[in-house]
Amino acid sequence: MQIQKSFSGDTDGTVYVVPTPIGNLDDITMRALKTLEEVDVIAAEDTRNTRKLLRHFDVPTPLVSYHEHNKKSRGQELLARLEKGESIAVVSDAGMPSVSDPGEELVQAAIEAEHPVVVLPGANAALCALVGSGLAAGEFLFYGFLPRKTKDKKAELDRLKSIQATLIFYESPYRVKDTLKALHMHVGNRRITVARELTKRFEEYARGTAEELIEWTDSVELKGECCLVMEGASSDTVQADDLWWSGMSIAQHVTHYIQEEDLTSKDAIKRTATDRNLAKREVYQAFHIDS
Repeated sequence: MQIQKSFSGDTDGTVYVVPTPIGNLDDITMRALKTLEEVDVIAAEDTRNTRKLLRHFDVPTPLVSYHEHNKKSRGQELLARLEKGESIAVVSDAGMPSVSDPGEELVQAAIEAEHPVVVLPGANAALCALVGSGLAAGEFLFYGFLPRKTKDKKAELDRLKSIQATLIFYESPYRVKDTLKALHMHVGNRRITVARELTKRFEEYARGTAEELIEWTDSVELKGECCLVMEGASSDTVQADDLWWSGMSIAQHVTHYIQEEDLTSKDAIKRTATDRNLAKREVYQAFHIDS
């Protein structure tokens, strides 16, 4: 067990997770600017983009790159700096680090090494899109980017289609139409909102059914990262979807995913646990030990 007192007075060796504007620079907070000015170094997803932000606000703090391709080696360097008592701010190109952006591994490593991790509030595209969609916001699941391969995307949508919470996806503008088609095919003609250019001059929300939005994409040229917000499953849909495995044992359920969807046993156990709302260790035991 570990207890962190974020504001106990000792700020040496601290990681600050600092969200940055997702489009409109006015969305930077005073606290974020103060933090970026006071830390010893800023670990940035792309130093070129972050340098523009720092230059705009006259922040002189030095930068180092921290991204998907160097996170292991650079993470060790940053941990060494924490051990020396230096403070580090981690930023992504836009929005909250760790949420479909670099930062998660550094946060985990810092916590494991018992360095404080202080997270600042700020801009986030998923929450803006969720609230602006007009769909239910009381319970939601943020997924991020769906797999690109058709087979993997289908498997994930089959897993997600029975979830009753509102679902949020990130998507490239070049793949929005294909993803809408996949949602329509594997999940149904649900209400969806496509939010794009959030906080920018050309901010736009397109709200409609999957079929309507597929037709809409034929007449527009999408630019900028997009958020897709989709209504969750109805209780009737969930009950119907649950019927297919209700007569199976846990072991048979896992075996079905392995044989029919070519999943590894690890992924099949994870899917079965999600379907049945069970702990993965319980499914693992039923498959590997009890069967």
